[in-house]
Amino acid sequence: MSQDETMNDTDTSTDTTTERTARRKVRDGIVVSNAMDKTAVVSVTDRVRHAKYNKFVLRSKRLYAHDEANDVNVGDRVRVMETRPLSKAKRWRVVEVLERAK
Repeated sequence: MSQDETMNDTDTSTDTTTERTARRKVRDGIVVSNAMDKTAVVSVTDRVRHAKYNKFVLRSKRLYAHDEANDVNVGDRVRVMETRPLSKAKRWRVVEVLERAK
């Protein structure tokens, strides 16, 4: 068996895709703005332990997420995933809508 035959036997295209998505960060947050075209601003809140006082503190961060279909509204709970830079500030994309606003 030559080296060319061994390389053709293994299909690495699906392996690299799953490995890459496994390394990307995933966050859940609430949409706070959808005024821009194909962009949603998502507020993500994390509980972190204070270094000195050991008390849990809520820290929030606003992420700019790509929304291709423009289907999210303010108040929706969404899941965002890290992606390549799409603009100056946009590094996330909306993966799914977990809960619609009431």
